[in-house]
Amino acid sequence: MLKKITLFLLLISITIAAAQKSSEQMPVFPNCQNLQGKLLESCFNNEVQTFVYNNFQVSNKLKQNNYKGSIIVLFEVDDKGIFKMQYVDANDEDLVNECKRVFEKMPKVSPPTFNGKPTYSKFTIKIAIPLQNPSESKSEEKPQSTLFALKDKNKELTEFDSIAYQKFKNSQFQSHLSIPFSHSYYAQFDPAMNQVGSNNHTASKPYTYSEVSKYYNLESENEKLMKNKTSWWGKKIWNENMVALQGDGYWFTLNPIVDLQMGKSTSSISKSSYINTRGVQVRGEIGSQLNFTSTIYESQGKFADYYNNYAVSIQPSGGNPAIIPGMGIAKSFKTNAFDFPMAEANLTYTPNKFIDLQLGYGRNFIGDGYRSLFLTDGVTPYPYFKINTTFWKIKYTNTYMWLKDVRDAVTVDGTYASKYVANHYLSWNVTKRFNLGMFESVVWANQNNRGFDMSFVNPIIFYRAVEISSSSKSGNALLGFTSKYKWNNQVNFYGQFLIDEFSLTEVKSGNNSWKNKFAYQIGAKYFNAFHIDNLLLQVEYNHIRPYVYSHSDVITNYGTYNQSLGHQWGGNAKELIAIARYHKGRYFADAKITMGVRGLDFDATTNYGGNIYLNYNDNRPFDNDVVVGQGNKTTILITDLQAGYLINPATNLKLFGSLIYRNFKPTLETDTIKKESTTWFSIGLRCDIFNWYFDY
Repeated sequence: MLKKITLFLLLISITIAAAQKSSEQMPVFPNCQNLQGKLLESCFNNEVQTFVYNNFQVSNKLKQNNYKGSIIVLFEVDDKGIFKMQYVDANDEDLVNECKRVFEKMPKVSPPTFNGKPTYSKFTIKIAIPLQNPSESKSEEKPQSTLFALKDKNKELTEFDSIAYQKFKNSQFQSHLSIPFSHSYYAQFDPAMNQVGSNNHTASKPYTYSEVSKYYNLESENEKLMKNKTSWWGKKIWNENMVALQGDGYWFTLNPIVDLQMGKSTSSISKSSYINTRGVQVRGEIGSQLNFTSTIYESQGKFADYYNNYAVSIQPSGGNPAIIPGMGIAKSFKTNAFDFPMAEANLTYTPNKFIDLQLGYGRNFIGDGYRSLFLTDGVTPYPYFKINTTFWKIKYTNTYMWLKDVRDAVTVDGTYASKYVANHYLSWNVTKRFNLGMFESVVWANQNNRGFDMSFVNPIIFYRAVEISSSSKSGNALLGFTSKYKWNNQVNFYGQFLIDEFSLTEVKSGNNSWKNKFAYQIGAKYFNAFHIDNLLLQVEYNHIRPYVYSHSDVITNYGTYNQSLGHQWGGNAKELIAIARYHKGRYFADAKITMGVRGLDFDATTNYGGNIYLNYNDNRPFDNDVVVGQGNKTTILITDLQAGYLINPATNLKLFGSLIYRNFKPTLETDTIKKESTTWFSIGLRCDIFNWYFDY
């Protein structure tokens, strides 16, 4: 069969792009010595085409497919007579690599000259495959392919034109880029990440692709979702990034980001709801050590009444009407709606396999559960610097955060007060089944022009000791522990325990002192439940005693932008959460039920420990017999059902429908706390690249 197919038919003819001046001379092969003008040009062309024909090898794969096509090569002969390939335009990577190989073998020639001095010349060559041996071409035939010298009256190619592009290879799946944290998306590879014997660390989020790819083949799973689309629009809508470029040692992608929702609720004031988010996301890698991502959102929205009211209740100083939880400060938009822009970014540098350094503007999360008592992603984005160190059986995460207190009491000349947080989290795989973690955090403010206190930069110290030596009780230190036990490859148990000014003496007394400010979480995950692939069942209980996250100086509480950095409900609360998640191909369904109790205040005269933006020493009703739910005991029931279809895996773009039912029942209604029963239905199109919590 190979005899019936001409393996190589190389048609190269030469056109000098501009009439060469008498002072310019072509490169000279040894066989072309003593030739001038058109004869030298013809000899040069013949030597190039003959060398390419004699050395170019088509891969067996292309031979078997009877490949037909053409290749455009931009190359240079430099002032030393060395051939340097600059750019290849071919639709098969094997052809690109073969061109590189052939031109690297080109013999050294006498360099081109200008006014008698060595210079460089650039040429383009078109290689058609299959073609016959140039020596077998009939002399009377008109050449079908050309080689252009690039100093002529035609458009001159420059260094810009030599930039080489490659086929995009989805290189992000092996990179150190962070995977956007979405509970629904992370559930897809959670079973693989929690196998017995795996030496990974799942509490510190978001993960990087390189972390996950060790246990879960992201690229292979992505390929399974690909639709057979051949048109440009078909591939961009269903399979690919809108823009994806890859070159020698770098790549980047650019995508539009949307969250478009319309809904109805049984709210008494505003029955209709909508979200209109448009944005753009850029992600990429330069070299193998530097990764970056940046996302900018412009949003307008109106929600169910309970969510609108909560956003207004945490409004900042300065006249803006609300803070959208997890998003940021909102301006008024039309009637009863909000305008809330947001931006996130991350720059990751990985100098070696043990350490990665991240400079970002966004959110972080610590824990294996749906909630985190230590550090949640349900707050307004903030600047941070993070160091991840992974070796042996340990992962050590240090995070330094720059936060804001936006209350009237600390706003000066329209400028919000600055506060800072330094925390570290040590995760240790004690055995192939058991993981133990330790968390420590300290909060301080810019009091007495303290600024960012460099005392806390040391990543391996106990913050409490440093906090005492650096200030006069102006800081707030928290300590916590985590654990996870892999019962088997299907069942994992996890937990957290947070200590915030814990008093062992008071614990021993058994009088439920207010000083026993602690919280705990216990939970379990059941992967591939009942042997149904991709079915995740999860149950979780969170218990936060009164006054947890609050402090004697409000500015140093564990919060930012009037939101808790720990559990989103703040202190004096408990909840039980049951979750089911399932996906098959591009279809998905999630269900979540939350049953909880919160102890709210009756009015501003008494602090029962639920509002972390109150001084725990002011208006405390009693010191002992302090229990969760004290005050205006409020029961909460929230069911959240969501199902839909994944449109594009590249951006996690989903078409979905959502149904939320919320029943909020305080013991006593007040001016600000009302009994509510809300049913909220929404449909939308959303890039699911961050968690948006509506369960308040």
